[in-house]
Amino acid sequence: MKRMAHVIGLRPEHKAEYLRLHAAVWPEVLARLRASHITNYSIFLREPEMLMFSYWEYTGTDFAADNAAISADPITRDWWAICGPMQKPLETRGENEWWAAMTEAFHLD
Repeated sequence: MKRMAHVIGLRPEHKAEYLRLHAAVWPEVLARLRASHITNYSIFLREPEMLMFSYWEYTGTDFAADNAAISADPITRDWWAICGPMQKPLETRGENEWWAAMTEAFHLD
């Protein structure tokens, strides 16, 4: 299992709608994540900075292929088309990143 974390901004004017959507994520989006071995997925919001932190655990063996399957899924792409404009990616994110990847600095089991 690999722990993965990411960060992105949330546009304040979209906070209520973003939280409403994530209170009832489309079942097909959740099914695609599970099929791609993503588990224990959480998103946290830090106010007033409007930063979101995501955490998940990847239990598969080929993250590139599983991530490509998520990206190719038409329903997930529809979900992203709605949620994406509500987000504000960090200027310092890496090439081809939307959510900026974070490096694990500490872990306690």
